[in-house]
Amino acid sequence: MTTTGGKRPGRGAEGLIQCFLKEKGANHICVRAFLCKSWVIIMEENVFVRRVREAGGRAAIVGGWVRDSLRGAEPKDKDYVVAGIGEADFCALFPEAQKVGRSFPVFLLDVDGRSSEIALARTERKTGKGYLGFDAFSDKSVTLEDDLSRRDTAMNAMALELFSDGTPSRRIDLFDGEEDIRCRRIRAVSERFTEDPVRALRAARQAAVFGYTVEPRTIGFMRDCREELMAEPQERVFGELSRALAAPRPSVFFRTLLAADLLETVFPELFALIGKTQPAAFHPEGDAFEHTMATVDEVAGRTDHVVVRFAALVHDIGKGATPADMLPHHYGHETKGLSVLAAWNQRMTLPRQWFRVAEFVIAEHMRASRLKKPGKIAALLMALSRLPVPAKEVLHVFAADHGELAPYFVRYDELIQKLCAVKGSEAPEELRGEAVGAWIRAQQARIVRGALKEKK
Repeated sequence: MTTTGGKRPGRGAEGLIQCFLKEKGANHICVRAFLCKSWVIIMEENVFVRRVREAGGRAAIVGGWVRDSLRGAEPKDKDYVVAGIGEADFCALFPEAQKVGRSFPVFLLDVDGRSSEIALARTERKTGKGYLGFDAFSDKSVTLEDDLSRRDTAMNAMALELFSDGTPSRRIDLFDGEEDIRCRRIRAVSERFTEDPVRALRAARQAAVFGYTVEPRTIGFMRDCREELMAEPQERVFGELSRALAAPRPSVFFRTLLAADLLETVFPELFALIGKTQPAAFHPEGDAFEHTMATVDEVAGRTDHVVVRFAALVHDIGKGATPADMLPHHYGHETKGLSVLAAWNQRMTLPRQWFRVAEFVIAEHMRASRLKKPGKIAALLMALSRLPVPAKEVLHVFAADHGELAPYFVRYDELIQKLCAVKGSEAPEELRGEAVGAWIRAQQARIVRGALKEKK
């Protein structure tokens, strides 16, 4: 037990607090002293574990922290499972724990100064469809091993059991998750993988994040999730999409879903790009789907901005609506793309920022690097500056799509500073209303024209 946040209170205050702790029967309780508001008693992990074990229970760190430690990645938040203790006894041991689980006992508790999730060991039985179609059972008879057996993949089903007497911790790996990490593969614990259909998306997302491959049997389980995935809340699908787009190579997520026959179900706009041929002279990589995958990966290599990566993902979605007799050309796919994006947003409400940036990129990506008239260039640069993400980030999409940036994009910082400096207050006094706007646009066009001449 340690104290933080200020000097130790006087003997009288300390004695008062210690009496309070003794009365509560929990000398680890985090208390802010009335007489010294900055003094906080922190429960250390070994104290937490000792109290669990003294009550006849077991405590373990589970899931991502164990997996990432073995992967050589920096572990993030610790999640714990406690077995051998019922809910009432746990609440008596840790009265300050805040229950957050509705269907099963999960608590938030400060351990080592951080809010940690503590779940009581449980088993689950499939009773309906989707992620809500479960009956959970938790009492002191459920073992730590029982809890691990209900998890999705072997590398996520490992635990580090903790001891408070100085004995080294013990890793529990019932399903050879460490071997999967060594082999860089994702493998389901059992056929129960299919009980929560979003596990299929999670497996594809982790393949992209970790650079792993989903083994064939698990691909089959993912395929079996198709029907229930169609009925899943789109918020859950969006959550996996946003995390997949943050991966080093987002294309792995979509290609894995395609291998499991799930891409059409989850992202029909992207599936529609498959087989949409393009002029080989401009797109030697293949059809519109291959071009999209290459573009989103290249943009991911240029920026971590997930909103911009999404814009790269959808920049050509209008090509999925191109009639077969028009191929390999895609006339008007920008306009069609805006309709496809609107339908996507209707099905899965996108964050406003995502939608706005994607809409701009879809509408402008074809002409963005080919403009010749100074007035249109100035208008495009001004529109770019008004987007809710930095313009330099959005330019990564245009660079990846066209192979290079137009000179006016290369000089964006210089030009936008000059364009924004043009004020209507400087217009001739006799101008009014629309005439002032026309004067501003003419001055901005003059600035761009001069810059382009300088370049030459």
